[in-house]
Amino acid sequence: MSAPEWTRLPDLASRGVGGGVVWANDEFFAERENLVNRAEPAFQSYTFGHKGQVYDGWETRRRREPGDDAAIVRLGLPGVVRGVVVDTAFFTGNHPVAATVEATSAPGHPDPSELDGWRVIVPRAPLGGDRKHHFAVTAERRFTHVRLTAHPDGGIARLRVHGDPVPDPELLVPGAVDLAALENGARVVGCSDMFYGSPTNLLAPGQAAVMGEGWETARRRDDGNDWVEVELAGQGVVALAELDTSHFKGNAPGWASVRGRDGDGGWVDLLPRTRLQPDTRHRFRVRVPEAVTRARLDIFPDGGMARLRLLGALTDAGLTALARRFRDLSS
Repeated sequence: MSAPEWTRLPDLASRGVGGGVVWANDEFFAERENLVNRAEPAFQSYTFGHKGQVYDGWETRRRREPGDDAAIVRLGLPGVVRGVVVDTAFFTGNHPVAATVEATSAPGHPDPSELDGWRVIVPRAPLGGDRKHHFAVTAERRFTHVRLTAHPDGGIARLRVHGDPVPDPELLVPGAVDLAALENGARVVGCSDMFYGSPTNLLAPGQAAVMGEGWETARRRDDGNDWVEVELAGQGVVALAELDTSHFKGNAPGWASVRGRDGDGGWVDLLPRTRLQPDTRHRFRVRVPEAVTRARLDIFPDGGMARLRLLGALTDAGLTALARRFRDLSS
């Protein structure tokens, strides 16, 4: 069975985008922080520590009294949650029998004890061992934290919280914005190929640590080329384009171009087809005065890229739209 379409959206809770597990009532057998590790869970049999078999996940002790165990995750990218994955990989006889997921939104950087107003986004659902459980979420609201409850105890390898980032406009400087950043609300809306890596990686915070943290396509055997289309954080004028091929050496594109458009208007060249070097951060000034809401990166003919940055200024209309979306999803 294939994974739901929403699993292609960014994982708002991943440590790779700044997520973290800020509280858990118990983590006796395995640390809570493993829940948001970007890498898929791993297992090596007969690997024992002083508390027993070592697991790549969060595992609590066996309860001898009524109650449940819980962990709170701060989303690295606050936003609208479209779906949750509760992964019990490698936990077989020691997984919870069920789980519930709640969410809330809080301004600033609250202590876990200050969080309230929790709303159930995944009602209590049964869990099986050593499998991924997919739960669609329909709450149209911006959240900053989620709480995972294990009924009554046991081990969960990963918690994935997929959705659409919604930035706080108070934290944006209109004249200096990465219009293509996930954390600012940009998102991938089209892609020719993502055989080796998701195009969403292009928009992730920070620099890629390894090749696997970028976007990479299969080898083309025709006369075409690969591309990604991005809906920008808001309407803006691009002043600088960064095309980063870091870690891509024998598989970097030979050339690339960037075009932009406003709504359904025609495409304009922001960066004409330009030669690229392997394993290099390329930075190019853009001197196109037109405001755009979408950008398309074309690579020729195929290959991989670590990051795409489009730095520029939000227009008044772009900032107003961002503020309206934040307000509508926070009330």
